[in-house]
Amino acid sequence: LGKALVDPQVDMVAVEKKKIRGAIRTDFILSAEIVVITLGTVASSPFVTRLSVLVAISMLMTVGVYGLVAGIVKLDDLGRRMMGPVDESSAAAFTFRQRLGYGLILASPYLMKFLSVAGTAAMFLVGGGILRHGLPPLHHAVEAVVHPLAEMDMAGGLLAGLAQMLLDALIGILAGTVCLLLVTGVQRLRGRK
Repeated sequence: LGKALVDPQVDMVAVEKKKIRGAIRTDFILSAEIVVITLGTVASSPFVTRLSVLVAISMLMTVGVYGLVAGIVKLDDLGRRMMGPVDESSAAAFTFRQRLGYGLILASPYLMKFLSVAGTAAMFLVGGGILRHGLPPLHHAVEAVVHPLAEMDMAGGLLAGLAQMLLDALIGILAGTVCLLLVTGVQRLRGRK
């Protein structure tokens, strides 16, 4: 992104659209996972309660998550606005506000990369956890590994928590791989690339 900002040949609108599309896709999946978790939490409640909770969570996710994504995606724009007109003849002429704006521009690609990796990891962890809870044999297999670790005297709880997270991630990665292979196979059969 930093290089794209100074290269006049780069179509910044296309760069921005690509960033937004990726962020929305990731957040849509995480939002869907949160709705599934919410459904599991209120599954035994009366219908009106389930409906009310789902509507409230969905609205909160839409406003909160997409508002946050919009803010993060526009962080470099805020940095550019903070920089304002710059006298390039002297670096000492930069005001604190301009330096902060420049820092935001420099930090934006790293923040986006970190959030991309963290969002992907979260999708695998949450998705794996949903599958583990939804498939009793899988749940029991994970418990068979985690429970003995939790019984250990020193750091048992920590080891059990880490093992459960790693197993959830592994389940999520395996399920994601199966889905990717299925989608890719269907696309090839239909003649798409």
